[in-house]
Amino acid sequence: MAQVVRAALVQTKWTGDTASMIDVHEKYAREAAQQGAQIMGFQEVFNAPYFCQVQEAEHYKWAEPVPDGPTTQRMAALAKELGIVLVVPVYEVESSGFYYNTAAVIDADGTVLGKYRKHHIPQVKGFWEKFYFKPGNLGWPVFDTAVGKVGVYICYDRHFPEGWRALGLAGAQIVYNPSATHRGLSSYLWKLEQPAAAVANEYFVAAINRVGIEEYGDNDFYGTSYFVDPRGQFVGDVASSHDEELVVRDLDLGMIDEVRQQWAFYRDRRPDAYGPLTEA
Repeated sequence: MAQVVRAALVQTKWTGDTASMIDVHEKYAREAAQQGAQIMGFQEVFNAPYFCQVQEAEHYKWAEPVPDGPTTQRMAALAKELGIVLVVPVYEVESSGFYYNTAAVIDADGTVLGKYRKHHIPQVKGFWEKFYFKPGNLGWPVFDTAVGKVGVYICYDRHFPEGWRALGLAGAQIVYNPSATHRGLSSYLWKLEQPAAAVANEYFVAAINRVGIEEYGDNDFYGTSYFVDPRGQFVGDVASSHDEELVVRDLDLGMIDEVRQQWAFYRDRRPDAYGPLTEA
């Protein structure tokens, strides 16, 4: 029997403050649950603006602990209430001077299963992330959730195939890729890289991007969020390039075995030959 998971993602505009941003996402989570969604993911640093367009110490204020901070705890209570798995990206402070771009993964019973910390940290115009974040140090965990095995890869990570593969080797069935990416910088890559990763690693990918222009710069976040299947095909329509949108799609996880048997990419890997790829 096919294992169909109803999955959701949401792309939103910055509201102007954390409290209302969290309220908006809670509203969308309730709407998704009403539509039968069993899992949902939010955009990169969902409860804050994309402050990395500037390098100012005032923006350390957005950081909070994970899992014990107020946002993760509120989302854990929401997940339990709705019976839905949540992927919750936030700015994490571990201790003084230790900051990470993080996503908490919360199971449908409200248990915080763990977190992923973004590995690859950009430092280019409009994306001054090394000012704010240390590189992730928790590996590429895959979380055994109520809907299956779920992984996370955050924004700039998507340009690096190694993490996608690590998630696949660890058994990921669905990988959420929360992002904040600019129309003029990468839009032509947006519908190329994640479908290619879904094909190469033979799992589903949820690609999430912000929408709109925010107060700290002129980055034009272009939305266009989507789900893509292990054959590299979009599951339903791609979201708007300008407006907020909730996307709910049915993902047939049975396709993963079907594609892996047909294309056999994992069978034909050659890890014995890949040593030079990781040599300094």
